[in-house]
Amino acid sequence: MPHDIVPKRRRSHAKSMRRAMTEAELKLWNEIRAHRLMGLGFRRQVPIGPYIADFVCSAHHLIVEIDGSHHGSPEQAADDERRTVYLKSCGWRILRFWNDDILREIDGVCRHIVTVAGSKTEEIVQ
Repeated sequence: MPHDIVPKRRRSHAKSMRRAMTEAELKLWNEIRAHRLMGLGFRRQVPIGPYIADFVCSAHHLIVEIDGSHHGSPEQAADDERRTVYLKSCGWRILRFWNDDILREIDGVCRHIVTVAGSKTEEIVQ
């Protein structure tokens, strides 16, 4: 992944987000950190352009986003769509999961991540 110049403020914000993970983020991170998930390497809270992605697997151009209930609002859905369009234009594939999916079905979530990482599709999977 090419290293873009990231403003200090955004880097600082990403760093603080890494320290303050939600329960769902922590649960997923414990499954995917240190190449635990089939050898896939993930980083968390990574600045990409004007956004900060929850989890990034650079080798497979894959972003995993965890969405809380506020993502169900029309305003947030529009923001998420703009974000998705931007990230897709940069060549990323995006997986989105609800917090509840992570908390209740972590094994299924991990299987889905592995399946998508192994595929060559450019489509965004939700």
